[in-house]
Amino acid sequence: MTSDQVAVITVSDRCARGEAEDRSGPAAVRVLREAGFTDLVTHLVPDGVEPVRDVLRTALDAGARLVLTTGGTGITPRDLTPEGTREVLDYEVPGVADAVRQRGVDTGIPTAVLSRGLVGVARGSGGTRALVVNLPGSSGGVRDGLDVVLALWPHVRSQLAGGDHPAPAA
Repeated sequence: MTSDQVAVITVSDRCARGEAEDRSGPAAVRVLREAGFTDLVTHLVPDGVEPVRDVLRTALDAGARLVLTTGGTGITPRDLTPEGTREVLDYEVPGVADAVRQRGVDTGIPTAVLSRGLVGVARGSGGTRALVVNLPGSSGGVRDGLDVVLALWPHVRSQLAGGDHPAPAA
């Protein structure tokens, strides 16, 4: 599909300490590989504003065009992925975040509306613009969210590169 670099970042205290197995990051990688993405980079960081902000900057500075986080989007005290993400975004794209939540509800997960995940555009140090997406920490939430994101990716990719809106289908 694309040679664009994609960064998959798992945010979890328990996984970072080795107390739990990361299932959501590998689930994202599987879906992305099935969709034809080949340049995938993974990271695992603990919850918190600073770890999330710093790993996002690392991924963006390395040239990632699509950056996905999994985990830390809920309402527990340590769920701070949106706060760390907000520090690196140039602007938010709330319609995509809303669509990700709605997709979860549509697949029978009413608690999907509790996700505070953000979606937005950020720029790396080299000036490359990227879409940053906060996905839930569950494998199912990752799959549902990627259904939304990957359907939009060709258009988003074009827009990030300065492309015009495609002509409507006749």
